Amino acid sequence: MEHKALITESTTAGAQSVDRALGLLSLIARQAEGSSLADLTRHSGLNKPTVRRLLLALINAGMVEQSPANHHYQLGPEAYLLGHRASEQHNLTRLATCNVARLAQRTEDAACLSIRRGHFSLCLYREDGVYPIRTHALVQGAYHPLGVGAGSLAMLAALPDAEITHVLDAQRSLLEQQYPQLAPEHMVNLVNETRLQGYAVNPGLVFADSWGIGIALRWPDGVLAGSLSLAAIESRMQEPRRSQTLVTRLKEEALAIEHLLAAEFTRHQTSPTPLARSK
Repeated sequence: MEHKALITESTTAGAQSVDRALGLLSLIARQAEGSSLADLTRHSGLNKPTVRRLLLALINAGMVEQSPANHHYQLGPEAYLLGHRASEQHNLTRLATCNVARLAQRTEDAACLSIRRGHFSLCLYREDGVYPIRTHALVQGAYHPLGVGAGSLAMLAALPDAEITHVLDAQRSLLEQQYPQLAPEHMVNLVNETRLQGYAVNPGLVFADSWGIGIALRWPDGVLAGSLSLAAIESRMQEPRRSQTLVTRLKEEALAIEHLLAAEFTRHQTSPTPLARSK
C-alpha cells in the first residue's frame, strides 16, 4: 500500500520530526494487525534508523507499543485514550451510540457507525449483537478505502458523480492491488446498484462469509454525515430476512439518527460553535 503522501517535508527540523512521527502513527493506525519495521520503512519513504528513532519516541509517549508475539508495532494505550476522547466528542458518535446499540440488540448482529476520512472510511463505533457467530471484517478504528464494505460503499454512493470518479481514480492502484474484486470499474456498478435499491450490500467481497448492508446518513442540508451498517455471516444475510427484517430496522435507526442530526444542525445554526463534519 502506498502511503508516502502521509509523511511530508517541513520547514524546520523540529516540525519535520513531528510530521514524520505523526505520519508513522497514521500508518500504524491503518493496519488492524499492526505494522512491521520493514513495512513502515517502505511505506514512509524514510530510512530504517529514522523510523526506529521515531518509533522509540512514540513508544516512550505511550502512543505506540510493540507486540511480543510478532514484534509488529500497534497503537498504544495513550493513542487509545485520545481516540476514545475524540470519539466521545464527535457529533455523530455522541448522538448515535444508543441507536447503534439498539440496532445490534434488535437484529442480534454487529452494528457499525462509520464516517468518511478523505478517500477512506473510518469505523467510529461497533456494537455486537448476541448471535454467537460473528464477523470481524469491520472493527472500531479500522480504515478501509471508500467503497470497500457496506457502510463505506453507502457513503461512496451518496457522493456526487464527479467526486466518486475522483475518489476511485485516486484509489485505483490500492484497489487493484489489495481488492482485485473491487476494481474501480466494478465499484461503479456497485454504486449504481446501491442507489437503485436505497442501501448498499457487500456479499462477501472483502472477506468470504462476511456480509454487510449499509445506508448513508446525511445532515439536513444533504451533506454526508456517515453511514450505519450491519455485518453478519452469509447465512444471516439471505432473503427474506435481509429485506424484510434487517433493511427495515437499519432504515428505522438511520432515520432516527438523521432526526438527531437535524436537531443538532438547528442548534448550531444559532450557536457560535462550529459544527464538526467529516470529509
